[in-house]
Amino acid sequence: MRAHALVTRARALGALAAAAAAVALGAAAQEPPGAHPPRELPPPGDRAALPPDGGPGFNRLVFEQSPYLRQHARNPVDWYPWGDEAFARARREDKPVFLSVGYATCHWCHVMERESFEDAEVAAVLSAHFMAVKVDREERPDVDAIYMAAVQAVSGRGGWPMSVFLTPAGEPFFAGTYFRRDDFLGLLRRVAEVWRERQPDVLSDARRLTERLRPRPAPPGELPDAAALRRGRDQLMEQLDPVHGGLGTRPKFPQAPALSFLLRWARRADDAQALAAVERALDAIARGGIRDHLGGGFHRYATDRAWLVPHFEKMLYDQALLARLYVELFQVTGADRHAAVAREALDYVLRDLRDPGGAFRSAEDADSEGVEGKFYVWTYDEVVAALGPDDGAAFARAYGVTPAGNYHEEASGEATGTNILHLPRPLEEVAGALGLEPGVLAGRLARGRARLLALRAARARPLLDDKVLTDWNGLAIAALAYAGRALDEPRYLTAAREAADFLLRTLRRDGHLYHRYRAGDVAVPGLLDDHAFLALGLLELYEATFEARWLREALGLARVLIDRFGDPGGRLLLTRRGGEALLFRPEDPFDGAVPSGAFVAAQVLLRLGHLTGNAALTERALGALRAHAQTLGRAPGAMPSAAGALDLALGPWREVTLAGAPDDPALRALSREVHRRYLPRTVLAHRPADEAAARELAALVPMLAAQPPLEGRATAYVCRDYVCDLPTQDVGRLAASLEAR
Repeated sequence: MRAHALVTRARALGALAAAAAAVALGAAAQEPPGAHPPRELPPPGDRAALPPDGGPGFNRLVFEQSPYLRQHARNPVDWYPWGDEAFARARREDKPVFLSVGYATCHWCHVMERESFEDAEVAAVLSAHFMAVKVDREERPDVDAIYMAAVQAVSGRGGWPMSVFLTPAGEPFFAGTYFRRDDFLGLLRRVAEVWRERQPDVLSDARRLTERLRPRPAPPGELPDAAALRRGRDQLMEQLDPVHGGLGTRPKFPQAPALSFLLRWARRADDAQALAAVERALDAIARGGIRDHLGGGFHRYATDRAWLVPHFEKMLYDQALLARLYVELFQVTGADRHAAVAREALDYVLRDLRDPGGAFRSAEDADSEGVEGKFYVWTYDEVVAALGPDDGAAFARAYGVTPAGNYHEEASGEATGTNILHLPRPLEEVAGALGLEPGVLAGRLARGRARLLALRAARARPLLDDKVLTDWNGLAIAALAYAGRALDEPRYLTAAREAADFLLRTLRRDGHLYHRYRAGDVAVPGLLDDHAFLALGLLELYEATFEARWLREALGLARVLIDRFGDPGGRLLLTRRGGEALLFRPEDPFDGAVPSGAFVAAQVLLRLGHLTGNAALTERALGALRAHAQTLGRAPGAMPSAAGALDLALGPWREVTLAGAPDDPALRALSREVHRRYLPRTVLAHRPADEAAARELAALVPMLAAQPPLEGRATAYVCRDYVCDLPTQDVGRLAASLEAR
């Protein structure tokens, strides 16, 4: 992999580009020896208690709350956090800015820290010739989005750690990702020389690159028709791995938004092939090493094509997105194995990521004791010693554990003698080979997993990134609420309520939503994704619990989305109007590790608009789709969340109202019939039995005014684009109405 410099003045930066051209990035790096140094730090505390530079043994990052920034607080580099102070000093001292962006659970960020940022020689060059600025991409996704665009333009690829050279005005002029220590040191010296000797040309190139990055939206177009949905299906199906399942080859990402769209399309078109592709992908993930077979949940992605070897970090958003997808697949197929995988992931979130306040922490690291995956892998002898010779041998056979091991160091390719647990063959086949009944084997394996999980708990655990992010918590609330209703699991609903209460109570100040909470500190004004993902979670919580307060809160967030994040062309931008002045207001209509915030917002606005009859909400969502009509019509497979919003916009819709007291067993029976089904173009409302409460809610959802519980008994109303069937109090008739096309 090569870094390609897209600069326009060869005489200024040509030598710099040539020097960087041979630098291999992230995946090709050599793992350095030695363990990561301890990261025990004093709490951020009062800035007056320490010198402005952090004092002896620390740099300014000691004052920050971000776990990622605090990981670097002992570096000999003279780091600054993102802010005016660093750029003002860069202007005063006429120095370029070196911007390093990463996150706390990023393996290659740790590698670059050990190799370069803890190295005295590298630190001396950085501190002498640059203003060094550290950014947590999860805390500042707006900054990350702008400069990731520069990395992709300059190097032809992206990733973290992100390494960007800026002018004191914040304009990028060179960028890459991971650099080996010697290459990085040489690059620093060359950049410093070019800045010193050819600064006017560098500034000119920086302005040109910045203009290249600045968004130039196409004019709005006509809303694409259903042919675009078919095109999106075909484009995604072309990416299927016919051998191992899922999309693409390697590295292998779960791509939950893409699979979610395929499931949505399968429902719309009765497409058995699309449904089979989703089920095959999720079964492969569930069998693979990307799933934590002991503790539940999923690692970030697989480095190989067969889903065996993951990068071991575990992110809250992956648990939320994949758990919901497994629940949806369970609703479609009725296969209990899909529900079991979802439960494991959500139970992991509740057990290991829950903050004492009720919200959810961000992630767990890939590394422990300086070694990636050490917490998760097992030798054959460890398994047999823990479980005994008979159960140990059976467990090893089921989970692919061998004396030679299946985990190879990525850089060297050498066997480590350790094993990543996975399921290489069906358990029925393993049971037959062992001469056991499948149920007997399943019981032995369950006991074995519990024993190994208990032993694993005594190991040095990976770092927990304990910051609470509003957007990721919104996804978790949505997943818990959806799973709680579909799986009839009250504790998931309780957890979703508590998380939502925490966010609305703690991360909303003076009517404004904020992005990050940690240790009592709230920071970073809320971005588009915070409002969109939390609104999604609250809408799902309303449909799961019928508690009207969640619907009111979701509508409030929808109004903020319209008022503060839109632009005249219909786009929904990441940052709010009147916020911090960055190079530009970024937008990302494409799905990445998380769905596009713009089109999650569009989906939420469409659902709320249809539920409430509020045409302004619907029109704002349609405006976002029209703003990207050209790309959506041509390449819907590249933006599956937008395609999902288009599916909603095109309809047809189903409106379901359940009328009666929430604690009435008859109403609960009707609601279970709705909740157990996958109904992606359905809005669900509750009409309280209490007349005063019903009138109040009907002011938000007008259709409720004419949908009372008949004769005081729980009643269901099923409508299609507001044309209604006869109301029913019979579960069987409700089921038939929901199944009708």
